[in-house]
Amino acid sequence: MELIKTKGYESTSEVVLILAHGAGAPADSPFMEALAGALSSLGIETVRFDFPYMQKRRLDGKKRPPDREPALLDCFSLVLDQIRAELGSNSRVLIGGKSMGGRMASILASRRGGIDGVACYGYPFHPPGKPDNWRTAHFPELSCPMLVLQGTRDPFGKPVEMAGRESELEAIQLHWLEGGNHDFQPLKRQPQTQNDLILAASRQTRIFVDEMLVS
Repeated sequence: MELIKTKGYESTSEVVLILAHGAGAPADSPFMEALAGALSSLGIETVRFDFPYMQKRRLDGKKRPPDREPALLDCFSLVLDQIRAELGSNSRVLIGGKSMGGRMASILASRRGGIDGVACYGYPFHPPGKPDNWRTAHFPELSCPMLVLQGTRDPFGKPVEMAGRESELEAIQLHWLEGGNHDFQPLKRQPQTQNDLILAASRQTRIFVDEMLVS
């Protein structure tokens, strides 16, 4: 499996975040490229990878639905084990990702150790238009801190939909990006650009990591 590592990645990196892609775009999509670059500029090196169904798409160009959850988690876990082996115990290793990738990271962190933190960018709290199909049952089982960066216009979970679910969300830190959609694209009337919101999300990730480093 090919891994995409930021240029600053090395065996002595203090903090590394393994980023998984969303359901419809690969590890080198424009969003993932921009996010990895912004994180690296703040001292958080990243490793990206494609899930098996996306690896097949690269070979034949055919679009496929995501693999089933067990296959996604197995793939993610293998990458985590590889990076852990490369870095040893002196580095902080976080996992996370865009949308589905972030959800898989959170599920993995609820089932195994060896993870210092989780960072999710556009968490799919529920499918669009189906706010009753909530995807947070595993949150109380998390073995490490978790951060969610969410646009206020995200159809997968908006601020108003969090009311009444405070107990479910106690296990995570939730930070809102004003005006952002699921891809952190802001409203046209906003002065910020998508890259501005991606950088804001990355800065919040840096704060999250710094809090872990002193804990």
